[in-house]
Amino acid sequence: MPAAKKAAMKKTAAKKTAAKKPGLYANIHAKQERMAHGSGEHMREPGDKGAPTPEAFDKAAHKTAPAKKAARKTAAAKK
Repeated sequence: MPAAKKAAMKKTAAKKTAAKKPGLYANIHAKQERMAHGSGEHMREPGDKGAPTPEAFDKAAHKTAPAKKAARKTAAAKK
């Protein structure tokens, strides 16, 4: 198999696995649910090691916003 084809296959596989990972907001919501059920976990304070940065929130918002906008347009078109 040519090297270019192998590289293309690896890229495609990487995109598929990356697309299946939950996003920042999904992870936050899941942790809040666990905490509400008494897991003993706590949220990290802003600036702590491992806490989401403002850039991470901006990036997540830009990924989420287009999907919400498209959903609103679809819902408006159905009315």
